Amino acid sequence: MRSLLRAWLPVSAALLGSNPASAIETARASTISDVAVTIYRAPYAQPNSLDLNGLGGFALVTETRTVSIPQGESLIRFEGVADGIEPQSAIITGLPEGVLEKNHDAHVLSPAALVTATLGRQVWLLRTNRKTGKATRVSGTLVADNDGVLFKSAEGIEALRCSGLPETFRFESATGVNATPTLSALVRSPTPMTVKVRLSYLAQGFDWQATYSAILSPDSKTMDLGAWVTLANGNGVSFNDAHTQVVAGRLNRTTAEVEPVEESPEIVAGCWPRGTTSDIPPVVAPNELQEAVMVTAMRKDAAPAPMMARASFEAKAVGNLVQEEQLGDLKLYRVPERTSVTSRQIKQVRLLDRTNIPVELIYTADITPNVYNETQPLNKILRTRNDEAHHLGLPLPSGRVSAFYEHDGVPLVVSEAPLRDTAVKEEVEINAGESPDVQVTTVIERIQVDPAPKELPLIPGVVNVRSSDLQNLNRIEITNARPTAVTVELPLHLPDGTNVVRADHIPKTRNGLPTFRLTVPAQGSATILFQTARSTYTPVRPR
Repeated sequence: MRSLLRAWLPVSAALLGSNPASAIETARASTISDVAVTIYRAPYAQPNSLDLNGLGGFALVTETRTVSIPQGESLIRFEGVADGIEPQSAIITGLPEGVLEKNHDAHVLSPAALVTATLGRQVWLLRTNRKTGKATRVSGTLVADNDGVLFKSAEGIEALRCSGLPETFRFESATGVNATPTLSALVRSPTPMTVKVRLSYLAQGFDWQATYSAILSPDSKTMDLGAWVTLANGNGVSFNDAHTQVVAGRLNRTTAEVEPVEESPEIVAGCWPRGTTSDIPPVVAPNELQEAVMVTAMRKDAAPAPMMARASFEAKAVGNLVQEEQLGDLKLYRVPERTSVTSRQIKQVRLLDRTNIPVELIYTADITPNVYNETQPLNKILRTRNDEAHHLGLPLPSGRVSAFYEHDGVPLVVSEAPLRDTAVKEEVEINAGESPDVQVTTVIERIQVDPAPKELPLIPGVVNVRSSDLQNLNRIEITNARPTAVTVELPLHLPDGTNVVRADHIPKTRNGLPTFRLTVPAQGSATILFQTARSTYTPVRPR
């Protein structure tokens, strides 16, 4: 029978001193006394849910530590740096004569790494009798760790966890692995001293995104807009009580190549016989079993183990709003209170709360002339402007927005859509989903048409067209089944060199496209006739 063993193995204090003795003295930096974490978004990520196993952003981590340096050359060890550290980016300030050499020790302690590193070494097997509670200790060596852990003692060779009794190993020899990711620096000092140093470095495995909620009033004339900044740390190291910032905007940065975070395999108990037809355990997906075990471990321990492959999802909120600042052409949002950027965790801090924002509800669809388009529902757009007059006036980072309508006093979600980066004084458009009550159909009314003005009036700016340049006569039909009138905007997507020359509604240019705007009455319909021509027409010349 095979079973996954995810319990962390007991480790003696002697194991944590992982480096073998050398001529150069080793000095361990203290734990972090102060830390700042600035998180940058993944440049091309879509505003979807954050995946802790595939975060594409990064962070600038600045740690303050104290270290006692002996005279001469010594190796300072900064234990507990982020797994995704880029060693070449590390900057260490506060040392007497600077840094001679930097090294990243990435082989991190885990159950699988511990077993592999201890093969052939002496270990003790601890076995507990379930009835009496008496523990026995057997000395031996590990002889294999592939497809089952094999232990050799004076009694012979046996597989771990196959006796039916609770058992584990105790290791008391150095193995060359570290308890946490470690950055070491070789330094030289003329005298012994104790100094406070600052370590700054870039690390992958972080990300953040903005999440908005827009609640539309019953009359569709105002909305309330709230937003959260969601922070994600996919590393196995936590940064507690940190000064936290996030940066919005696309950073000009090449893709960094760093050593991947070590994902330790499960320790597998391989027992014989494999089982019988009367002894078949229930099938549990490995990911589900692993997650259940890790959630249990999280509840027992105050802090997560450094290299947990998974951890429970936890969301927290900080009451004060994030503060926006300028950072060159980028925007920096500072969390006003210290917050913990915890290992393998997603949490949220409040970005904004604005009420009674004036909005215009627009029904829209993209129209392609000179082709038959089937009847389709129009999309609803909530449009406002990002300025103080509209109760906004702050940069809005890109993210995902959920639109809600109030129904019987209860807000109900009706759509979810992305929101682009929006600067101050720019228009804000929130996609509120399709409306089956308002539909549009485009048909070709006639193949070409007499260019005489009485057939269809020329639009302003066109004084002459040639019949050889004219294209088809198009008809747009809009139907409105709602009990109220609606405002409709229909942008035309024209091929290069094509223009609208005749229309019974005058189009206006919006976002570079000729756009028809009209009001369709309640329980009514409207029709638009227009004709396009190639670019060989005579425009009005400015005087």
